[in-house]
Amino acid sequence: MKNGKIELVNGDITTMRVDAIINAANSSLLGGGGVDGAIHRAGGKAILDECIQIRNKQGGCKVGEAVITTAGSMPAKYVIHTVGPVWSQSKSGADQLLANAYRNSLKLAVENGVKTIAFPNISTGIYHFPKEEAAQIAISTVEDFLAQHGQVEKVIFVCFDEENHMIYRNLLSRRPFPIQ
Repeated sequence: MKNGKIELVNGDITTMRVDAIINAANSSLLGGGGVDGAIHRAGGKAILDECIQIRNKQGGCKVGEAVITTAGSMPAKYVIHTVGPVWSQSKSGADQLLANAYRNSLKLAVENGVKTIAFPNISTGIYHFPKEEAAQIAISTVEDFLAQHGQVEKVIFVCFDEENHMIYRNLLSRRPFPIQ
């Protein structure tokens, strides 16, 4: 599915041939489960080594912030690690923190000359952010950023599971320029 600068695929983000992939990291930057673990395994030791250097310098990565490393042995050039919020019923700013994770990843991408970028479904796994709400935040934040910054040529939402893929497909089909 394509929509100008936005594409949707159902697949494995570690295989994407883009300038940068986004990692839904934890604040330790040392890998974990889900997409974080898959990226660390696929990219190899070089990613962990750079994450350790970042931790030693700044103490990890805060929720809503982003840092960049090599992609190691994956086809991408960079991994941009961002920490999404853990969902709670009180929410306490979770929507804004999730939007910040997308926005700060895109800002870091522009600062590093990234033209093509792939995002996973941030915070919808073990962080339990409601999938539909997370997708709405992701799409609107990315669209707003692209409208203001022409440097990024393509954003791909990469859904690992069919449920997220259908949510994104439905939401994107209702946009002013729906995906075919």
